Amino acid sequence: MNMATPGTTADTAEFVIAPPPVPALPVLGTGRLFPVHRVYCVGRNYAAHAVEMGHDPDREPPFFFQKNPSNLRGDGRFPYPSATSDVHHEVELVVALKSGGRDIPLETALDHVYGYAVGLDMTRRDLQGEAKKLGRPWEVGKAFEHSAPCGPIRTVAEIGHPAAGTVWLDVNGQRRQEGDLNQMIWKVPEMISYLSGLFELQPGDLIFSGTPAGVGAVVRGDEMVAHVDGVGEIRVAVV
Repeated sequence: MNMATPGTTADTAEFVIAPPPVPALPVLGTGRLFPVHRVYCVGRNYAAHAVEMGHDPDREPPFFFQKNPSNLRGDGRFPYPSATSDVHHEVELVVALKSGGRDIPLETALDHVYGYAVGLDMTRRDLQGEAKKLGRPWEVGKAFEHSAPCGPIRTVAEIGHPAAGTVWLDVNGQRRQEGDLNQMIWKVPEMISYLSGLFELQPGDLIFSGTPAGVGAVVRGDEMVAHVDGVGEIRVAVV
């Protein structure tokens, strides 16, 4: 009897149900796709956002949570989720890795980056708040369907490594969030290096790098526009 083991491939006919499609993001200007392996998110990586969420903004070891690759959505629509009445927007720079490893040195961390994108870490804030009070994981608040709207990837070869520049988000033409990439507590090389000490990073991993202050609720009918200088802009309708 043939058995597929983790890390190997098998003919589709060997699976008892059809394998799910590979989650992927388009690479701008190439007509090609970037396959997504895992999605890591950095929590409270801007001091002003840490304060607005009731936490000390002092630099402390970063922490991470995950979304599922299948949570990504790139068609400009965000279906309002179930079991909540308080869904918040969080605009973020997204880092796409072309290679990985364990214990990656800080000085070579950027060598593993393929490109960058603009993403939204949509959050069922009421469910996240309940989980925090009970000391439970955040998945119900963070990793629900369609919770990661994301734009196309722009390659390092095209835009380099953005380390400064305005990050903002508008809802219905009104500015809600605004910050600068240089305000991140943990910079991109530090995120990669630290995260690789906790997980073996892989090609296809994404890192949502944290959000500036100004997070807030959206409702059906709203239109969000999210922007990162040098990377791009996405427009997402709440439906």
